[in-house]
Amino acid sequence: MAELLDYLKRAVTDQASDLFIVAGGPVCQKLDKRMCPIGDRVLPPETERLIMDLYQLAGRPTERYLKLGDDDFSFSLPGLARFRVNAYRQRGSLAAVVRIVAFDIPDWQTMGIPEQVMSLADTLHGMILVTGTAGSGKSTTQACILDRINRTRSCHIITLEDPIEYLHRDVQSIVSQREIAIDTEDYLSALRACLRQAPDVIQLGEMRDQETIHTAMTAAETGHLLIATLHTKGAVNTIDRIVDTFPSGQQDQVRVQLSMVLRTVVSQQLLPAAQGDRLVPAFEIMHMNNAIRSLIRDSKTHQIDNAIAAAGGEGMMTMDQSILSLYKAGKITAETALNYSDNPEQLRRRMG
Repeated sequence: MAELLDYLKRAVTDQASDLFIVAGGPVCQKLDKRMCPIGDRVLPPETERLIMDLYQLAGRPTERYLKLGDDDFSFSLPGLARFRVNAYRQRGSLAAVVRIVAFDIPDWQTMGIPEQVMSLADTLHGMILVTGTAGSGKSTTQACILDRINRTRSCHIITLEDPIEYLHRDVQSIVSQREIAIDTEDYLSALRACLRQAPDVIQLGEMRDQETIHTAMTAAETGHLLIATLHTKGAVNTIDRIVDTFPSGQQDQVRVQLSMVLRTVVSQQLLPAAQGDRLVPAFEIMHMNNAIRSLIRDSKTHQIDNAIAAAGGEGMMTMDQSILSLYKAGKITAETALNYSDNPEQLRRRMG
């Protein structure tokens, strides 16, 4: 147990995002997208002791993990941090990736989240989607938006998470946080149940399947604000992913429903900063207007990027516009800007 605690304390002290416990190499931590070994002791194939110590710290039974080979859970160490764990098997041995989560909700300005995103807390109903690849900061953005709602409105917020990451204390709102597989069976049953729990705001950790997406859209139609995440890059891919989840005979109806219920899609990624070992976020922001609703209904999503670029006055922003802004502010280098751009040649011309 002492060895595991040393690794966790080191990761928190170094401000690592993740800790990796995998047989065949040393324990590693991820610092701003770089893998950094902690010491040089190579873990033997039997990493069972460290993994079992994680389960002991969390007070979680191991039956599910040993039977299925995958498990998600979280736990807190007082005075240190909160940890989200994905335990899995690889090459016949036990392994785990531990995500380090601070106790306090991060300051949105320090995290580089723009006011255009934070102002989504004023939305009263409909669906807001926060999208991006794994590790792009979606959970942090969601937590900051919910924190503003909690501090500025009197309502009932229900979060459905797998597992719970940030802990929200009641301020002006009541916050009910439910963890999948501990507090409820799965996302779909939790979402159906929460509609009977008088929610004003629902945070859905992830929309994973057709039934969950359909229930989420129905919830957003009936006067609730639903904030969910998808592992997609950009508003166009997000809309296409949702529509493609349904059979072809239902897709026209889904496009119409989505065009009416969707309010905003925020897509984000993390870029290496020009100075220091930091990461800075870049955002694409798509708000719904009549033009974009028509494009979704008419299955012309390939034209949405142009509609976003032309609607800067409505608070919208393409990913390349965000990247260009970061470059002009000196926060990222020209090389980074071009590497992460959706259209590098066009961006190069705009950079002069």
